[in-house]
Order: sequence, then structure tokens, then C-alpha cells
Amino acid sequence: MGEQTEFKPGAVAPNNGTYIEIGENDFHMGINDPKQIHMKAGEKFPETTNKDRKWTKKGNN
Repeated sequence: MGEQTEFKPGAVAPNNGTYIEIGENDFHMGINDPKQIHMKAGEKFPETTNKDRKWTKKGNN
């Protein structure tokens, strides 16, 4: 199995880097001005702007 690529709020960041908010319909519609955060490995992800969104490392899409 591969490395996890989507993270819920409260999950621990596996690597340092910039993470971007993604949504349930972002493949078709995109998210206007998605929230971006810089994380260090071991930090917990903050809440997203709505319950249906998750975090992914920027550039994974």
C-alpha cells in the first residue's frame, strides 16, 4: 500500500511541507482560494473551513 495522501483535522503531518485544503467536489469544481498551511512533521492538522474537506500535500494533485 502507498503513503497516505489525505489527512483529516487532528491527524499528524508525516512530513514537513505545505499542505492545501481539498474538498469532496474539488476534482470537478475546484475550491476558490483554498486554505494553505506550512506544517512540520509531527504537528497536528488544524480544522478545515468545512467538515467535508481534508488536507493534502501541495503538489500531490
